[in-house]
Formats: sequence, structure tokens, C-alpha cells
Amino acid sequence: MTEAPALAEGWDYPAPFTLALSPQPQDIDGLNHTNNAVYVQWCEKVAWAHSEALGLSLADYQRLDRAMAIRHGAYDYLLPSSLGEPLLLGTWLTASDGKLAMERRFQLRRVSDGASLVRGRWSLVCIEISSGKPRRMPPEFCEVYERALVPA
Repeated sequence: MTEAPALAEGWDYPAPFTLALSPQPQDIDGLNHTNNAVYVQWCEKVAWAHSEALGLSLADYQRLDRAMAIRHGAYDYLLPSSLGEPLLLGTWLTASDGKLAMERRFQLRRVSDGASLVRGRWSLVCIEISSGKPRRMPPEFCEVYERALVPA
């Protein structure tokens, strides 16, 4: 995707995987801006899209009986966004121990001026889907996700 001039620089990390978004009427809360819970949903959406683009889909997770589950999520809400405003959400994998844990970062930016609206971070742990218990990452996870790591 070609970025608007305001977005050419200013990303927290190089080469983000991005998703274009724009708040819809159902995303707007009583304060007349995008509800914070919507940003969390968008982070999940871009994370799945990034994983699928790298080659690991929900079907792969189910086949392997493994998943990267959120252990901890943290979000800094910096500026509001409004109905219909063009936004770009970037994500990166920034750390992995190659066994159980990974970290994913997010940055939501306004297209018109490049301002950062939200930054987020997930601490992820590999689990066995059938039991919900922590389990070592399968080789497929290590091969795909570690290739995509961007140092934090």
C-alpha cells in the first residue's frame, strides 16, 4: 500500500504491516469519537491479517492445536478519531523467546497529518487450544513469526 505523504515517516518501527480503517457510525460513542473498545477490536483484526499474510491462519492454529493468546494488553490512547476519518493501523512482532512468548506492537495513525492516535502492546503466550495450557511454540510458528521480528 502506498502511504499518504504524512505517513511516509513517523512509524515507531520500520516496515509495518498496515490496515486502512475508518470509523463507522457504530464505532462512535457518546463523546462523539471512536470508542476505545473499537481500537482493541481493530488491533485484533490487524493482528490476524498480519498472521495470515505471514502464512499462519486460524485453520493452521486449529490443525496444530496451538495459538498465540494475549497474556497482557496495554494501550495508550493519545488522540481521538472521528466518524469517517481515514486511519492506518500498523503492527509488528517485536520479540520472541522462541519457546512460549512473543510481543506484538501497534500504532494507529491519522492519514491526514500522520499523528499517532493509539499505541498498543500485547504480550502473547503460546497455548494448546484443546487444554488452554501454555505449550511450546510448534516449529511452524517459530519459522514464520521469528522471520517477521522487528527489534524493539
